[in-house]
Amino acid sequence: MAALALVVTLLNTLPGDGGSTAGTTRDGDKVHGTPVTPPDTPRPEVGWGFTHTQFSADEGADAATERVEGLLEKQSLPQNQHIMGWGAGNPEPSKGRYDFSEMDRRIDFIRKSGGTPTVTLCCSPDWMKGGKSGVTDWSQAALETAPDRAHYKDFAALAATVAKRYPDVRHFIVWNEFKGFWNDSKARWDYEGYTELYNLVYKALKKVNKDIMVGGPYLVMDSFDPRQTENASTTVKGTWGAMDQRVLDAFAYWNKNKAGADFVVVDGSSYTNDDDMLPNEFAATDKLTAVGKWVREQTHDLPLWWAEYYVEPADGNDDRKGWSETRRAAVQAAGMIAMVKGGASSGFYWNPEEEKGSDCAGCLWTPTDSADGGTTLPMYDLVSRFSKEFLPGTTYETVPVAADDVPNVRVLATDKVALVVNTLDRSISAKVDGKRFEMRAYEVKWLTR
Repeated sequence: MAALALVVTLLNTLPGDGGSTAGTTRDGDKVHGTPVTPPDTPRPEVGWGFTHTQFSADEGADAATERVEGLLEKQSLPQNQHIMGWGAGNPEPSKGRYDFSEMDRRIDFIRKSGGTPTVTLCCSPDWMKGGKSGVTDWSQAALETAPDRAHYKDFAALAATVAKRYPDVRHFIVWNEFKGFWNDSKARWDYEGYTELYNLVYKALKKVNKDIMVGGPYLVMDSFDPRQTENASTTVKGTWGAMDQRVLDAFAYWNKNKAGADFVVVDGSSYTNDDDMLPNEFAATDKLTAVGKWVREQTHDLPLWWAEYYVEPADGNDDRKGWSETRRAAVQAAGMIAMVKGGASSGFYWNPEEEKGSDCAGCLWTPTDSADGGTTLPMYDLVSRFSKEFLPGTTYETVPVAADDVPNVRVLATDKVALVVNTLDRSISAKVDGKRFEMRAYEVKWLTR
């Protein structure tokens, strides 16, 4: 799901022993930079934004990074950053010795660009999971490994250190996709282990500041082809497939045994484990609605976040380059509409940019490695407009759609604006909200009401 292409070679020596950087400190509790004053009573919803991954606009040519900062300053978008990996180095290479240099740079960028900062507490330093102290293994297998149970308290202490260092960060997600929490012997998720870790982190963060907002479990909401019966849910299903019952069981255990939660976090795709989009790429997004409704019912309507969401299957290299940008934007828009209809108030688009080059399928902006980079791409226009028009707490309205157009369009509306998506690879004449208008193939159109 979340690509782990982390080609990094850093922090292979102990901080202070020739491998230190400007951000290294033996006192991990120090406040970094100039915190942005958070609201007196932070809300558990943050809205629609994006997650920083390995390459982002905190680095690159000055003209390009400043261009992106300027874009984001015009409209505050929530921005998520992991504490280790996806652009951040090992925060605690050995016990009690910290290096937050890359994390500091990302948080500073979020502050400068006016974003609401969110932190995902993943992944774990090597010494917490059986590795050698002072050495960082950046392989995919290493990042997919959870802390040893003996180090759960150490990870919770690291989470508290992060919260103290960035006091303006008020929203924390605990872990990522249950990485390392699969129980081979039982052929199910180790939801007991994850929940134990979650509860320790939750309590540690609340001890730092009771107003900190904490959420989990960040499970991948996998689904099967409707014809599969083994491990398939008999209750959460549709034409898009059937949910993996093992995922629902893991969620239910966490939900019942959690120490508390201010919001709930899930991750997932509209397609099945076999990359089937059923009955087609647009109708498959109904899964996101069904999952959202189920989660909200289980959690008694806790605010729902999608930490990651995917509507286009990846190839063997985890790339999504098979669609035109117009088709991609249309299906993404349909997916975001589906998440809102399932009760979601917040979501994070994954991967704002690639390292270099002009072929950046689905990115938010062009790579910032050159001075002419950092220019917006269609997906940025969609995410930023969606974030602006559909803030948390928005009241949605049903608008009339001509009967012949119902199968062909997806609509989300407030009293001020309507988002309309043509789901066909051809032009249509649609009548929505009493207005008739032409739509190009896969067009995403905003109507003023």
